[in-house]
Amino acid sequence: MTNAKLETHTPLVSAIIPNYNHAAYLDERIQSVLNQNFDDFEVIILDDCSTDNSREVIEQYRDHPKVTKIIYNEVNGASVFRQWKKGVEAASGKYIWMAESDDYCESSLLKHLVAGLEKHDNCAIAYCQSIAFDMQENIMWQSFYTQLTDIIPGREFIPRFLSLQCAIFNASMAIFRKELFAAVNEEFLDFKFSGDWYFWIELCKMGDVFVCGRTLNYFRNHNGDVTTRAVKTGQNYLEAARILTRSYNQQLIPRGVYWKAFKKQHRQFWFTRDQYTGPLREALNNCFYNQQTTHLFPVLLRLDAMSKFIRLKLKRKKVRPY
Repeated sequence: MTNAKLETHTPLVSAIIPNYNHAAYLDERIQSVLNQNFDDFEVIILDDCSTDNSREVIEQYRDHPKVTKIIYNEVNGASVFRQWKKGVEAASGKYIWMAESDDYCESSLLKHLVAGLEKHDNCAIAYCQSIAFDMQENIMWQSFYTQLTDIIPGREFIPRFLSLQCAIFNASMAIFRKELFAAVNEEFLDFKFSGDWYFWIELCKMGDVFVCGRTLNYFRNHNGDVTTRAVKTGQNYLEAARILTRSYNQQLIPRGVYWKAFKKQHRQFWFTRDQYTGPLREALNNCFYNQQTTHLFPVLLRLDAMSKFIRLKLKRKKVRPY
């Protein structure tokens, strides 16, 4: 079901709000988008067959002049990244903002990020800093950058900020050039956990990154269920190993960075390895210990993990002074 409005003006930005069962936060999300002090944007709302009262919240905005399309899936698509694609295909803007439905932002987010992309034609992505908070509104962590604005070449950004960790850890904190989306390898669409990480790397291969040092985004980190599910299925490890090995094979990260990042993922797997059995355990072992694929020595990975495990055990056994 689609609500399309005739537009005489092509917006500069398409703010896409992909939603699934976030009715409790959806109004706050939509309001924070509509309240931007930058005016040249449209809003596209996608709903992936929510089972809560999301539709009721969404329909309140059907006649808003900024809301150009409302799209309801008839069946749940089970992939947020395929929702991304659907939103981009419906978008008219030069730039895309994936404004996730459980986040919110400052009114100046678009103003600062659009200015960065407009000023620097070779920039593929612009992102700001973000605060992550839990369900009790407690701040869990906050990203930061030492400069108010910066431009980093994309192929330099990958080893520095998209290897040991993903600096753009929340899609709502970034905007990107729509024209580049079609050139991204569609492999990321079937990722369950780390498709955004893969996507940012792909964009960085095509341009620079504008970094805004201002904290303009608020990320509601209630994805414990998502993380738990990813760990239980091993999906987070399978996808991370795949992304890192692919980056190394494409010479996007040097061997030292690859080894350090791969060790980090392997340690986390090694500490939880006993919960995996059968074909899943075999697949995980193959993703970490297949030397032909990883170009790393399995024995060194195991020794590193065991060494870390022993150090943690010894640390816990230390007797505290009276």
